[in-house]
Amino acid sequence: MSDQLATALQYLAPKLLMTRLAGRWANAHAGRWTTATIRWFIQRYRVDMSEAAEPDPAAYPTFNAFFTRALRPGARPLTPAALTCPVDGTISQLGAIKDGSIFQAKGHSYTATALLGGDAALAARFTDGSFTTLYLSPRDYHRIHMPCDGRLLRMVHVPGSLFSVNPTTARNVPGLFARNERVVCLFETAFGPMLLILVGATIVGSMATVWHGQVNPPRTGQLRHWDYAASSIHLRQGEEMGRFQLGSTVIVLLPRADLRWTDDWAAGRPIRLGEAMAYRPEV
Repeated sequence: MSDQLATALQYLAPKLLMTRLAGRWANAHAGRWTTATIRWFIQRYRVDMSEAAEPDPAAYPTFNAFFTRALRPGARPLTPAALTCPVDGTISQLGAIKDGSIFQAKGHSYTATALLGGDAALAARFTDGSFTTLYLSPRDYHRIHMPCDGRLLRMVHVPGSLFSVNPTTARNVPGLFARNERVVCLFETAFGPMLLILVGATIVGSMATVWHGQVNPPRTGQLRHWDYAASSIHLRQGEEMGRFQLGSTVIVLLPRADLRWTDDWAAGRPIRLGEAMAYRPEV
């Protein structure tokens, strides 16, 4: 199927209905049918269950329990670095935030303001900063961890569409990540403000954070804000901050700061949780 046809079908598909139905099945306690689905998924996507804290597919009561499975202790050691990779996946893009714009794919970009649900004041804090977009495929571990120590300041649920976020769609849907549903998390760090943005997609039943639990559903169609500035929620580097129930994308926004991506951090490269992502150059 051509990229153009695959993209056109996404515009026509009942994405919200598909996502609701998938979410119901993923949360169903269906016994042997659940186990059969999990075994099929493991084989289809070549999931490495030796890394899971619970490697037995039959031990998971629902598909989502399997999909959001924990890793066994020591499976992802933290590399000493200023910023470590928050997920398993692939680097979709990275670079500078130029004139308030973020590069998506050849011929496509979107504004930081649009990504943040129209919050121009917050976007301005990342003027001349940098970004990286990290794609999680179905086979990947789907919990998100902290790149560095941070204090939670704010969370926003931004309503939106539910396009797939795979590379084909990223190449063909303008402003994809600023159109899809997303959860924006603002942290205060030693380097300044940092944003971790969890982007939803078709079949992504929900997104959750460790401090709030399930953020969506509900899907109210309105921006929802949570202020944590007075709550003293601190998360350490490498600590879990959230998870996807079915796969998607994480975008990291960093301010203009004395940080450099590691030399091998490049678009298209597979990545693993805990590896070095950025460092402070030696003076």
